[in-house]
Amino acid sequence: MLRERRHAIKGQAVLYVALLALTVALMVMLSHCDQPLPLAGDQPSGGDTLDVAIEYSPITYYSYDDTLGGYDYDLLRLIGQHSGRPMKFHPIVTLSRGLEGLNDSTYDILVAQFPTTAAGRERYLFTNPIYIDKQVLVQRASTGVKRQFQLAGDTVWVVKGSPMKERIEGLSREMGDTIHVMTDPTHGAEQLMLRVAAGEIKFAVVNQSIARVMASKVAGLDISVDISLSQFQAWVLRKDNTPLCDSLNRWIDVIKADKALYDQLNTRYFQDTQPL
Repeated sequence: MLRERRHAIKGQAVLYVALLALTVALMVMLSHCDQPLPLAGDQPSGGDTLDVAIEYSPITYYSYDDTLGGYDYDLLRLIGQHSGRPMKFHPIVTLSRGLEGLNDSTYDILVAQFPTTAAGRERYLFTNPIYIDKQVLVQRASTGVKRQFQLAGDTVWVVKGSPMKERIEGLSREMGDTIHVMTDPTHGAEQLMLRVAAGEIKFAVVNQSIARVMASKVAGLDISVDISLSQFQAWVLRKDNTPLCDSLNRWIDVIKADKALYDQLNTRYFQDTQPL
């Protein structure tokens, strides 16, 4: 029994080290991924150039073997080609960094896992929906939570600045019990999932689109419990930037009207997650 326990502990340690190495690799990859991208500094670019804060994730933007991709990244590039509007991209890991840059006018557009909510609309403008996603609970398969109410009294982690915090607090009120919500200021959704897999935290809530990609790569994770209904995913702008928001909506409609091009883009990135 003691020997089996030692083997189990050793196995957990190996898993933790491997996941930590993967996290570091992701961060290093992010630091190098800005080489082929047109990046701006800390100051707004000025002129007609749009400064876009874009989240590093399997759906939004990624770099692999010197290839840049991501549904939002590709859609923005198509918009740039059709509109003739130059864009500079700022890859970000944390949502809070993107929100800060948007609020202080460093960025014109924030492209991140930021579901459209009523509370969000009070603070920001959102483009027309880009696709439909929902939030899911991330846990280790051995944890065994099957229903939302089983989270009562437990702690759930979300990315700092995410409206997912509001959703969990609303769920807590609906249940008549307390779900504690912790916000992580330094990690994105992928890193939160790695923290769950390593046993560092018990639960996280992230978008299903990211969760499915990561769960296919990291063994032992369960993402079967839904936390929200389907929600619109859109791009975020400052409240005072209505003209740009209107222009983006027109450009989005132009891309969608080209059925062959739009279908090709959706087929490349989406399976069960629903584009619009």
